[in-house]
Amino acid sequence: MNFRQLEVLKTLLATGSTIATAKSMGLSQSGVSRLLQQLESDLSLNLFARDKGRLIPTPEATILARDAENILLGLNRFSGLAEDLRSGATGPEVVRIGLPSSMWEDFAPAMLMDYAREYPSVRIETFFETTTAITRLVEQRVIDFGFLRYEGQVGPGIEMEPVASGISVCVIPENHALAGLAEITPKDLRNIPLILIGRQRPTRMLLDQTFKRAGVKQNVKIETHTNSSACAYAAHGLGIGIISSFYANLYRHLRIVQRPFVPASTQEFGLAKPAGVPPSLAAQGLMDALKRQIALSQEPR
Repeated sequence: MNFRQLEVLKTLLATGSTIATAKSMGLSQSGVSRLLQQLESDLSLNLFARDKGRLIPTPEATILARDAENILLGLNRFSGLAEDLRSGATGPEVVRIGLPSSMWEDFAPAMLMDYAREYPSVRIETFFETTTAITRLVEQRVIDFGFLRYEGQVGPGIEMEPVASGISVCVIPENHALAGLAEITPKDLRNIPLILIGRQRPTRMLLDQTFKRAGVKQNVKIETHTNSSACAYAAHGLGIGIISSFYANLYRHLRIVQRPFVPASTQEFGLAKPAGVPPSLAAQGLMDALKRQIALSQEPR
């Protein structure tokens, strides 16, 4: 198994065809097919079903492609370092950070503008991922640190630094009748269209149990996978979202209000760093900029 085979797998799943993959990688279509066959042989796995010339990825191919991308990122980083050592170039330092997808719109640009004033020559690479993916990137040391929701024990290869917290709130269109309540219970949401973060997450399962204990059947109008989209949908009157106040505070510029959801629950957020590895000065500077931006975003209004 080699670098080129992994690149073919990643690119093929992204483009959907051997023709597009060949064009993207500067190979012939037969070259793409040959590398793919070699990878399947090396792994003793069928990664694609063949149907009238079409390649249909198996579930195993999808799982392996995700790890292949992380491996390729690591190899690219390694090759870049070797080139710098070989040429004697100093170049700007690179800091890599993992953030939840809901922080890309306003939070991340404001944080980076603040950071650039102190570290103008440092190059930043941002990864917007889920908590699970950010944890994996930290463990594999692809990124210097990540911001994520703390949902229990982390692996021995990670250190967590708590930096923020939140409570569960309902995000409501500002002209909605429920906006007049001081707090909202599951019974207040009976038959109300809801916007909920996707199933199988620990927080969603706890929320489902809360409604079940209250004897209220959820009227789920929209399931989504980012807090930013939940706020945007609520602002457009599509329903009421239930998210952490930490994320709701990032979207107070939208036409929404937030009210505490009871029974109350809290969420903790932190910085995940590789255990036993002191951050560089540039990485520590970015952590400090992130903390400053958190403080600004959570100020009462």
